[in-house]
Amino acid sequence: MSSLIDTNVFDYVNVLDKALDASALRHEAISNNLSNVDTPNYKRQDVNFEVQLAKALRHSRYQTMDAKVADLKMNRLKPITYTDYAGFSYRIDGNNVDPDTEGVYLAKNQIVYQGLEQSVAQEFKNLQAVMK
Repeated sequence: MSSLIDTNVFDYVNVLDKALDASALRHEAISNNLSNVDTPNYKRQDVNFEVQLAKALRHSRYQTMDAKVADLKMNRLKPITYTDYAGFSYRIDGNNVDPDTEGVYLAKNQIVYQGLEQSVAQEFKNLQAVMK
């Protein structure tokens, strides 16, 4: 007899959870960027998750979205922090952080995070409705 956790019921929740982790990590990276705006030779950091997710979903190209999500290898979906434009700097001190741009990235990331939270909540409401 299999339990509810052994089924594919939580596939979307698991993906949303990984996306929330990536968004939280991106928030940390942006905060570090803003904290180091005056640090000579500092290069901005960002998080690569969306590209990984798109690539993983593209792997099972001719399947439904449900099948694609069910086939995802969750242990391979890890948000990765990387140095953005490591060889580029428009400032004399070698720093490539623009506080105005980082502020925009921060606002965008906050909206994404809130949307992901709402999506997780909706998934649990759906599960609750099914179990009634």
